[in-house]
Amino acid sequence: MKLAEFRLRYNLNTLPELDLIHLGEELRQAAVLIALYERGQELELILTRRPIHLRAHPGQISFPGGKVERSDPSHQFTALREAEEEIGLLRSNVEVIGALPAHKTFTGFEITPFVGIVKQPFDPILDPGEVDEYFTVPLSFLLKRYNRHTQHFKRMGRQYPVHFIPYQGYFIWGATAAMIDLLCRHLSLHPNESRL
Repeated sequence: MKLAEFRLRYNLNTLPELDLIHLGEELRQAAVLIALYERGQELELILTRRPIHLRAHPGQISFPGGKVERSDPSHQFTALREAEEEIGLLRSNVEVIGALPAHKTFTGFEITPFVGIVKQPFDPILDPGEVDEYFTVPLSFLLKRYNRHTQHFKRMGRQYPVHFIPYQGYFIWGATAAMIDLLCRHLSLHPNESRL
């Protein structure tokens, strides 16, 4: 998918229905950047792998992002600040085109994802305390419904969806995979297509 088509679909399509998770406790606020950039004629999605030593989600695949700090004026500011700190993506090099609905996790976070386009190529500079690896996935791969999977699991008497996406040697799952799935369904010409 080219950038012009991405913009058109993102702006014109309506968001699909969410698989809502209802959690009663107070959730910590976080924000992430779903950053895409055009390489050749293909849009690529930027992802990172978290270091094993981290207390929260060690070794998992994630978007650049993190907890909202009291000094952050907005969730969007948090997402851009964290992307700059974690992978060296300057906030001035990102055009934020929108946000997806917040995603609630069992680990006590409510994560607001912001969708942004990287304006110019950049050389990632990783913060080793936050990021173990930087990689990209072609959006065309993610848009193919058969590459995105969902299983339902029971927890405290309720059924919850768990999303996962195998890609080469990576296993993308949980909140990151759920946000990718939502973005892809939003971009789809048939957003309410049945799940596999």
